[in-house]
Amino acid sequence: MGGRLNLYKFSSPATFYPLAGKIGKISTLIAVVLLVIGLYMSFFVAPTDYKQGEGYRIIFIHVPSAWMSMFIYLVMAFWAGIGLVFNTRLSSMMAQALAPTGAIMTFIALWTGAFWGKPMWGAWWVWDARLTSELILFFLYIGFIALQGSIDDARRADRAGAVLLLVGVVNIPIIYFSVKWWNTLHQGASVSVTEGSNMSTIMLQAMLIMTFAFWAYSIAVSMYRVRAIILEREKDTRWVSELPEIRR
Repeated sequence: MGGRLNLYKFSSPATFYPLAGKIGKISTLIAVVLLVIGLYMSFFVAPTDYKQGEGYRIIFIHVPSAWMSMFIYLVMAFWAGIGLVFNTRLSSMMAQALAPTGAIMTFIALWTGAFWGKPMWGAWWVWDARLTSELILFFLYIGFIALQGSIDDARRADRAGAVLLLVGVVNIPIIYFSVKWWNTLHQGASVSVTEGSNMSTIMLQAMLIMTFAFWAYSIAVSMYRVRAIILEREKDTRWVSELPEIRR
């Protein structure tokens, strides 16, 4: 019962604000450490691929960013659903805070994919099923951000954004399963929960470390961003006016 009450306690923007600051600091430290280790392993320790040569190393950026682009959208949709069902303010703020990071991760996935695809396919872009559905995901992120910014009333903007997020969820399984459902140029998954990995151990370790680095980064910037959103939306409340950083 006590644990459940604590969860309800932190669903309030006023109580979550200081917690978000602590999570942000810890996540920043973790992200920096993992990123340094991951980049070193990716570019200096992992062996050269016998088929793709040194150019394959871009996957250590491309794959984690692609994974995060889908995962962040699912988390946003989760918060949007919670906000619609329980009418909680913090849920909508979390979805809004995650959106720019999700858009950045999607852009990085598309950009690095183009650099990888040029020598492999002979073209910067092809209307492949996975690439096209990932591009749609990028537009969903941009559309959500634009929709939130175009509606002055925060509650109406939250509801409209939540509907868009929940409708757009159908695109996530399309991205993930596109290489199985259709005959695409994009290679299949190198890492699978059910089938394991066809990568060497050191490559897989570097990939996972980079993934956790991106994960920690996403948490950190989202925590800092949600704090800014909380301050903006709660600026007329007493607890915000009493914050030391505001009083100064």
